Amino acid sequence: MYRFAVVALCLVGLFAGVGRGQSSTIEPLHVAPGTVLTFHIQTRLRPTGGDTLDGFPRGTVLHVKVLEPIDSRVNPDGFEFHGSVVSSLALGDEVIVHPDADVHGLLVLLRSGSHPEGFRYELLITGITDHGKTLALTASLNPSFFEAAAQPAAAPSKTPTAVRENIPASSPANTKLP
Repeated sequence: MYRFAVVALCLVGLFAGVGRGQSSTIEPLHVAPGTVLTFHIQTRLRPTGGDTLDGFPRGTVLHVKVLEPIDSRVNPDGFEFHGSVVSSLALGDEVIVHPDADVHGLLVLLRSGSHPEGFRYELLITGITDHGKTLALTASLNPSFFEAAAQPAAAPSKTPTAVRENIPASSPANTKLP
């Protein structure tokens, strides 16, 4: 009986050690309403061919004013946010996206191999509504979703330009993810 008690005590001591896992803290993301953020258009996996936004190369800059507060500690993964375009996007002489166009986006939690915690929060734009026309696109705060070397963008048929309009001098600085 004494042996069983010693063996049981040894087993309890063996399994009672402190186990340390990966930290579950993820750097939070906070954006105040009225903040102007710089998003980068991403290459679409399956372009529709007829969409005017397909003419913009990956990395084209889009300035967006966020209309409501975004807080990753309060808002869940998949939270929908809204904004408005601050500067127009043009292909050649044609303005494709006008200032004040409505922006639809998501707060998402992405897996990140290079981030020390393994995950990071990201804001993604999923669509723009301009003068009643809805345009599907993907744009993020980071120039690329890929953590490795950037992949070359396809050359557009026309040269895109981003026209800076209506950006108030007192607008808050752009928010960046870690």
